[in-house]
Amino acid sequence: MNNLINKNMLKSEVQDFIHKNLKTDLQKLILKGSPFPEVSIQELAIQIEGKNKAEKKLPTWFKTENIIFPPKLNLEQASSEITAKYKAGLIGEGNLIDLTGGYGVDDYYFAEKTNVVYHCEMNEQLSVIVKHNAQVLGINNIQCIKGDSQDFLAKQTQFDTIYIDPSRRVESSRVFLFKDCEPNVIENQSLYLKKAKKVIIKAAPMLDISAGISELKNVAEVHIISVNNECKELLFILAPIALAEPKIYCALLNQKQERVYSFSYAEEKALITKVKPLKNYLYEPDAAILKAGFFKSITQKFEVDKIHQHTHLYTSENQVENFAGKTFEIIKTTLFQNFKASKSMAKANVVTRNFHLKPEEIKKTFKIKDGGDIYLFFCTNYKEQKVVVEVKRI
Repeated sequence: MNNLINKNMLKSEVQDFIHKNLKTDLQKLILKGSPFPEVSIQELAIQIEGKNKAEKKLPTWFKTENIIFPPKLNLEQASSEITAKYKAGLIGEGNLIDLTGGYGVDDYYFAEKTNVVYHCEMNEQLSVIVKHNAQVLGINNIQCIKGDSQDFLAKQTQFDTIYIDPSRRVESSRVFLFKDCEPNVIENQSLYLKKAKKVIIKAAPMLDISAGISELKNVAEVHIISVNNECKELLFILAPIALAEPKIYCALLNQKQERVYSFSYAEEKALITKVKPLKNYLYEPDAAILKAGFFKSITQKFEVDKIHQHTHLYTSENQVENFAGKTFEIIKTTLFQNFKASKSMAKANVVTRNFHLKPEEIKKTFKIKDGGDIYLFFCTNYKEQKVVVEVKRI
């Protein structure tokens, strides 16, 4: 511990205060000031806010005593434990350099798989925090390198894996294109491929996958990671030798299980699917599969039928077990024009797919309140009809 971190925050009475005030109104607490002369109320507020955010995102950090949390922005930019565990499964033994170490969550899990992890970080205080937390967590093979990771990389010989999560905040603005992030991975990728057997680049979830593949060299794999049906991360893995076509993986993660499905863009493009009428069950693919764009491949992988070329909903006569997304049992289907004339439901979850109105417009027009067990899918069917599909979640 050095003077970049106030070691008084680790005193038992201070840690007890932080724990006891996790549910306290932070603004009111700040107005009262700090009860400890050696620890400011601002320092306490950062720890309380950080620990609160860590409860779901970083449960290991939350449960471990004497962990130091960074300012809000650094914690927001950190990976969640659930995605960090998945990424650790993509690397092998040897050494790994994390060029954009941040709060070090990924490196904690990388360290379980590799001999040594080099955590590079420009922010000296953050580097010190990561070093302290690694000791508290019992990790002894993370080496914290303070300073410019590009300079450090250029001076080294070889690594087994390079991991980089370029900053998507430039001058307080959010960006997502590779060329706008820092460091610029497009400009530096030749150096990365020269220095490592495997290069893993994390991208913003909103980045166009085909654009990423075309901009980067030797993309061997792309991993689209969703957590609880929300697309969280895109990973591009570069290899020394170019492949004819990268392998695409959709990873569906939650607290209970991890499901990974592989797809091929060449196969997706070649597939011809026929649209079919609605049957007994309705399926909505997971966010990772929708992001990847495997709208036709999913019909073969799960033996479901598409209800319209541009409506990314699927149907089947019998229930498909373990579908990669949400499964609903169809109660009834109504033409939209008939739905308008009928007495609409007072409460339902409204979803639109390939429809001319947005959910908020529908709820306002028909006075439908959010919630309940019933879902209403407003969509276009195989006959180009606007329909309302009433379903219940399975």
